[in-house]
Amino acid sequence: MKNKVLPMVMATFLTAGLIAGCSNNGGDSGASTSTTGTSNNSDTPGNEEAALTSIPLPITTEAVTIDYWRANDAKLTASLQNFGEMAAYKKKEELTGIKVNWTHPPLGQQGDQFNLLVSTNDMPDVIYYNWASAVGGPEKMLADGRIIRLNEYIDKYAPNLKKLIDSDPDIKKQISLDDGTIYMFPYIRSEARKLNGTAGLVLRKDWLDKLGLPVPKTIDDWYTVLKAFREKDPNGNGKKDELPLTGKDGAGTLNRLNDFAPAFGVLGGFQFKDGAIVYGPLQPEYKQFIETMTKWYAEGLVDPEIITNDGKAFDYKITNNLAGAYSGGVFSGMGKYYNLMKEANPSFSLAGAAWPIGPAGKSYATFNLGGKVLTYGEAITSSANKDKIKYIVQWMDFNYSPQGHDLFNFGIEGESYTKEGDTIKFTDQIMNNPKLTYDQALAAYALSIMDGPMNQDGRYLDALLAYPEQKEANTIWMGADDSLTLPGLRFTEDESRLNASVMTPISTYVSEMVTKFITGKTPISEYDKFTKTIQSMGIDQIAKIYDDSYKRYQSR
Repeated sequence: MKNKVLPMVMATFLTAGLIAGCSNNGGDSGASTSTTGTSNNSDTPGNEEAALTSIPLPITTEAVTIDYWRANDAKLTASLQNFGEMAAYKKKEELTGIKVNWTHPPLGQQGDQFNLLVSTNDMPDVIYYNWASAVGGPEKMLADGRIIRLNEYIDKYAPNLKKLIDSDPDIKKQISLDDGTIYMFPYIRSEARKLNGTAGLVLRKDWLDKLGLPVPKTIDDWYTVLKAFREKDPNGNGKKDELPLTGKDGAGTLNRLNDFAPAFGVLGGFQFKDGAIVYGPLQPEYKQFIETMTKWYAEGLVDPEIITNDGKAFDYKITNNLAGAYSGGVFSGMGKYYNLMKEANPSFSLAGAAWPIGPAGKSYATFNLGGKVLTYGEAITSSANKDKIKYIVQWMDFNYSPQGHDLFNFGIEGESYTKEGDTIKFTDQIMNNPKLTYDQALAAYALSIMDGPMNQDGRYLDALLAYPEQKEANTIWMGADDSLTLPGLRFTEDESRLNASVMTPISTYVSEMVTKFITGKTPISEYDKFTKTIQSMGIDQIAKIYDDSYKRYQSR
């Protein structure tokens, strides 16, 4: 069991809400002589049939039904009962001739239900899941015979996914496990930077305009802007009640402020520095970051409730003209508030800002923008009848075909969208639905607004960005330099066990101390003691784990 590899872990602390959709973007690929992660299921396709070059429609005239398990989605359940009622899946059944029995665990209970499901010998044919959250990861699921290896089936029966894999080295690298095993038909973002760069720092543009200030570019610009927000009454109510910088879901810490750490060339976790993998908080530049945030906090530029704000408190502060800047996404952090404020305050406007430039000299992102294969995907279980697997694989591959691509990204042409050349435009059924929000309306037609086995198309994003400021923000954020960040890495079982035992207390300690430094509860004079304590807790062991894992990643 020593050589099993456990799920992907992200190398940096990510800001909640910064990555729309999902936040794990890395993966793995490449062949190896190791058999680690290979299923005990030896049912692989024979050589009597030639490899498909396209998916025949219908796939079969036989009566084939697939039993399929995946978590439901609140956007979809606003108007439908299950994924089988989605327009894209209804059309897929009509085209492929294959029916699907859908099973959805109760919302919020998918983790517990998944664990129960894979402990039985009566699994559905297909499970769609975030495999990074499975205990032991997909490797354990394969080794325990819960799901099957798909490489040979993809070569023979999945020409569309195979084309994506063969034509894009990044996808080929990220879709596989360390031994080269492919275990799922994944959620892909081949336009990675555009689709991952949908979140960042947001400011009240109308406040900036009122004060005659440009969107800040440097860390010093940010100080000037936040100081003006605090002192010059941009909300115009005659009170000094503005909260220059706020946030939410801080979980009792000020980790949210790590969004400004890259200006100093550091991150709140493991990162690249001068070609090596290092732990950000141990770098001298991190102390400079802490000193800057301490100054901002002492001068009232940071909302002290950033530590405890939940979604309701955060919404209140923005919609009541109290918040000047925060981290958010193009939808949840911009479009949402434009819609909420358009009647109450028509002059309300927002701007996305590039990650600030500081002593490091570049606009560095806090997270990796290059992940093309996410950790969500559909796998075939060992309970599937081996004679049915070739049909299941073709059915899954349909989503990556040109016809399936449009269907699962945009829905039904003429109903949910129209085409003008290569440009996609969603209809009023989506954008101005009298009963549903745009995301709920699109969820009734397509997967793109949620997550699913597909190659997400950047044109879906363009079509949904109703305000020019959203599109400008996306362009700005996708242009950040993400060279500080690590790709998604995988740990062996021993490495994962050591990482959990050592890094959990270190992460807790760092979060607590960073908060104490910034709030002034612990003087910065104790910073050297802080770094020595981290080193004494075993951080060098974890740095070696990351380095070893990255070497394996490079060799895929």
